[in-house]
Amino acid sequence: MAVERTLILVKPDGVSAGHVGEIITRIERKGYNIEALKVTTATDEKLRKHYSDKVDKPYFGEIESYMKEGPMVAIIASGINIIDAFHNMAGKTNPTLAAPGTIRGDFGCEWEDGNLRNVVHSSDGVEAAENEIKIWFPEK
Repeated sequence: MAVERTLILVKPDGVSAGHVGEIITRIERKGYNIEALKVTTATDEKLRKHYSDKVDKPYFGEIESYMKEGPMVAIIASGINIIDAFHNMAGKTNPTLAAPGTIRGDFGCEWEDGNLRNVVHSSDGVEAAENEIKIWFPEK
């Protein structure tokens, strides 16, 4: 089995609520490596590259405003099957449907404005991970 890399973004709601340390702890407890980590902010350019498949969707404006609400923490993590493993650790995209014990199940919730704020993003495949890493860590 090959070692994979993935991009994990602790989104603005996860940062403002103080969940960065717990998310990193969960990654490390599973035996995965943190290769790079930085506090960053989303720009229109990065978001349009990152969500290129959603730019033309009617809800893209909501994604943009949410991702620009505050600072984020970008992480490159690596390990065997980390992409699938972190997806399981994160839980379902909708935090109301995410199981207790998952990051989104434990820390996510629905908000009055109807925007979906779900604490973390993680790459959904090896190719996506490498493309996303180039967006958020151009130096890597």
